[in-house]
Amino acid sequence: MTSPMTMNESYGNLYVVSSPSGGGKTTLVSQLLECTPDLMRAITHTTRPPRPDEKNGVHYHFVNPDEFALLIDNDGFLESAQVFKNQYGTSKKEVVSKLKRGMDVVLVIDWQGAQQVRIKEPNAITIFILPPSIDALRARLLTRNQDSFSVVETRMEDAVTQISHYVDFDYLLINDDFDMALAQLRAIIMAQRLRNNRQTLKHKELINALIDD
Repeated sequence: MTSPMTMNESYGNLYVVSSPSGGGKTTLVSQLLECTPDLMRAITHTTRPPRPDEKNGVHYHFVNPDEFALLIDNDGFLESAQVFKNQYGTSKKEVVSKLKRGMDVVLVIDWQGAQQVRIKEPNAITIFILPPSIDALRARLLTRNQDSFSVVETRMEDAVTQISHYVDFDYLLINDDFDMALAQLRAIIMAQRLRNNRQTLKHKELINALIDD
């Protein structure tokens, strides 16, 4: 199937940001959204229960397993995956709607989801975020106090698998210095917006006037 972004270059860009749990992808993307106009995050559907500080429709769309299964049956997801006994998925309708309006969309998903997105949207720009060390990753997971010690250890075991898929991504960032990682992430977004095809569409009248002069 041909990607809609291939057929119509006026579509926004689709970005995929991945990292192991505790790698900093959620915090980095949250800050990125605050300083980057016309960039929207697609809100993920999940069957896991919300944490105390999470709101439905803001952090995630929290649904039960039956609702999630119905969306899968109706081809409602751009990608979906099971992570730590819970299911996660990105609404195809939500993403395509934003892209058609010329907005850039960022997905914060794991490597399994990224793999599916690359098949359906081959022009998606994929970014993987690495921690500075395994010890730093464990410390972050413990410090955020969102999971029990046993869950943290499970996430640490999964981190090696997650990290091994970094080679599949277009860009690789090391989240050691947060401000530096954020600047690098934003630089990727801005560079893509300055590509010839996007600039030609945005400044079509100016370019035509310059040529006609």
